[in-house]
Amino acid sequence: MEYGSKLLEKAVDHIAQLPGIGKRTALRLALHLLQRPETQTLDLADALKGLRLDIKHCKQCNALSDDDLCVICADPRRDEQLICIVEDIRDVLAIEATSEYKGLYHVLGGKISPMDGIGPSDLAIVSLLERLKTATISEVIFALSASMEGDTTQFYIHKSIKDFRLKCSTLARGLAVGDELQYADEITLGRSISNRVLLSD
Repeated sequence: MEYGSKLLEKAVDHIAQLPGIGKRTALRLALHLLQRPETQTLDLADALKGLRLDIKHCKQCNALSDDDLCVICADPRRDEQLICIVEDIRDVLAIEATSEYKGLYHVLGGKISPMDGIGPSDLAIVSLLERLKTATISEVIFALSASMEGDTTQFYIHKSIKDFRLKCSTLARGLAVGDELQYADEITLGRSISNRVLLSD
């Protein structure tokens, strides 16, 4: 396709790299940005630049944050004796949307998947173990995807933390096997948190 402008073509090529966006949609978005007031487009550019350059990982839970500690870890109203282990930030957002959970989180950054070349050392498991050594945790909640990889990750971590003698639970299986946590509706996810199942050694 001939765009008539190398700058437009470059913008379309970059927008089209986003998931679920083809060249036609990318062109429509690029033209839309050109038609909006200049400040809106520049504000978007600044927001994306800040997202890339300034966002951090929380030193405590590994979630995305603007500061060293995320807003959840820094909130004194959260129950510090509860840690909910999740795969990524989207799972934190999904659980927070239920308003059923008042503890803290630990974001692994994925799940063990040998087929994809992801092993325990690729996840934030060591930092979790260090955290459990120093914090006064009474219960660990596993909120991982109901899949083979999720179950493998849960089994590995559960085995790794058994010497801490913590109460361990997992989400009630209101979640269908194979479902990704982030796609569960809020009521089902909320009930799964409330009716979590204790894990035996």
